[in-house]
Amino acid sequence: MSQDLPGHRLDRPVGPDDHRLGDDRAPITLVEYGSYACPHCRTANERIAEVRGRLGERLRYVFRQRPLTDNALARRAADVVERARTPEEFWRAHMLLMARSDVLTEDDVAVVARELAQGAGSADEADDDARRAQARVDRDIASAAASGVQYTPTFFINGRRYDGPWDESSFLDAMLGTLGHRVRTAALEFASWAPSTGLLLLLATLLALVLSNSAAGPAFAAFWETPFTLSLGEAQFGLTVREWINDSLLAVFFLVVGLEIKREFTVGHLTGRRAAGLPIAAAIGGMVVPALIYSLLIPAGPWAHGWGVPMATDTAFAVALIAMLGPRVPIELRIFLTAAAIVDDLGAIAVVALFYAGEIHVGSLLAAAALTGLLALMNRWGIYRVLPYALVGVALWVCVHDAGLHATLAGVLLAMFTPTRPPPDLRALTLQADSIILAEARRGDEVLRHGPSAGAMQTLDAIHDRLESPADRLLRHVEPWSSYVVLPLFALANAGVAFSGSLSGEQARLMLAIGAGLVVGKPLGLVLASWLAVASGLAVKPAAYSWPQLCGAGSLAGIGFTMSLFIAGQAFPAEADFAVAKIAVFAASVLSAMLGAVVLWRVGRAAASPAGAQA
Repeated sequence: MSQDLPGHRLDRPVGPDDHRLGDDRAPITLVEYGSYACPHCRTANERIAEVRGRLGERLRYVFRQRPLTDNALARRAADVVERARTPEEFWRAHMLLMARSDVLTEDDVAVVARELAQGAGSADEADDDARRAQARVDRDIASAAASGVQYTPTFFINGRRYDGPWDESSFLDAMLGTLGHRVRTAALEFASWAPSTGLLLLLATLLALVLSNSAAGPAFAAFWETPFTLSLGEAQFGLTVREWINDSLLAVFFLVVGLEIKREFTVGHLTGRRAAGLPIAAAIGGMVVPALIYSLLIPAGPWAHGWGVPMATDTAFAVALIAMLGPRVPIELRIFLTAAAIVDDLGAIAVVALFYAGEIHVGSLLAAAALTGLLALMNRWGIYRVLPYALVGVALWVCVHDAGLHATLAGVLLAMFTPTRPPPDLRALTLQADSIILAEARRGDEVLRHGPSAGAMQTLDAIHDRLESPADRLLRHVEPWSSYVVLPLFALANAGVAFSGSLSGEQARLMLAIGAGLVVGKPLGLVLASWLAVASGLAVKPAAYSWPQLCGAGSLAGIGFTMSLFIAGQAFPAEADFAVAKIAVFAASVLSAMLGAVVLWRVGRAAASPAGAQA
């Protein structure tokens, strides 16, 4: 499924009407979308010639037009070359323009036009050639857009987009399918597949359930309680394996959540009042109503503290399901649910900080406050390197843990004060990088033997750093670890529960309270709060999705899982109570997922039908 990602594969196969060099039976096909006015295309053309020389008959090369946008000369050059009537004429004209080492000019296009006009027939035939050429260029431009081409040149190797370097060795690795390239490509495609995080979470959960209910169950449970201690001299810091995951590794997940919240409120979908009003109102309703339902069903007592369990939404599972439903779910509804889940995460973080803290140690709390102040000062001083923030973040984690607060809150605090920056001047940076690279290229053999100079590399590193803010860079590097390592490990450590015996009446009541909060309270609160926000004029519902579709999204919000399990672990210290809460979260999440998927599927199909379109 990951291989069929839109924008990562060629939209149409190579056909007999394409411009091709090489045997059509060749095992490797390289498709280029390029422009004659693009200097990078001319540079890459030299590399393609080298690769063709190395691979010989094993390679078929295909060129498709994608003129530079807002460049009349680029389009005119493409139209002129496409007037060629034979492959020989096309490739002669193509190489004439691609061989230019400087900027494409009107004279260059005129020379090619005169050569092609020599074999033309009557004026009517010439007009037909021009119309045919324009139609072909238009088709290639549409194909480029459907294939996800954003710049030139863009290459596709055997139908899959190639995003690596353009030097000869990198091209050869990709075309020959070396093991390293195949592993990297497979990993990137899986990571870019929207449901991948949810799938890994599901597999980890099923594995934990299977092991917990097998002969290996006791050993599996005992493993997570194994103590693991760090010591330096007489100082020791010890936690069980499960605690290291829940208190330490999960801080990475909270860091990612904090960075995503910061991004949404600064440059994302929650920046404007009207844009943010609906998901914020929906998230608040989706937190308050489940907590009220739980509190109504659970009387005062040891379980009364668990009202936070049904408040949370698991973004990974909800987004994965929406992605799998495909075009039946409007993109605006996906944005709404994602933004609401972000606000929901913010609420869950506040609940953990305010209501599920342990005994407070003032000294460590003051130290944590001082480190938080240091992060704020570093931000204000314009320190844009990630490493200082990471080091202070580790110290902050230790102080927060020792203070009695949940240590994962250190990740949120670190996210709040990791700085953003004004958008970079891409034109200035590109010109600077080009001038450095051209200067290095003039050094010829010296660069081939020793590589670029240290000064050039330092400046290029500084340019690269300026392209991203520290917050964006940290999110880009840490988010895959959170999604593909931390969350699956959290599910393995916490999702295991042994199904043995029947539940008591009180335990059934606890399950009902959690289940009703997630399955009923989440969609009820989300939709009711959304309706009130729209009716009062505080928010506007996009016309792209209907109220029934919003109800389906509300049901998907009832998938609690990660955050619900996390809060349950804080609310129910007794293992038996925690096990009941886990079963309730599992059952409610599955039921919510099924209800939401069915509603969105049926409503989406009705909207896509002719009757739905007419309505």
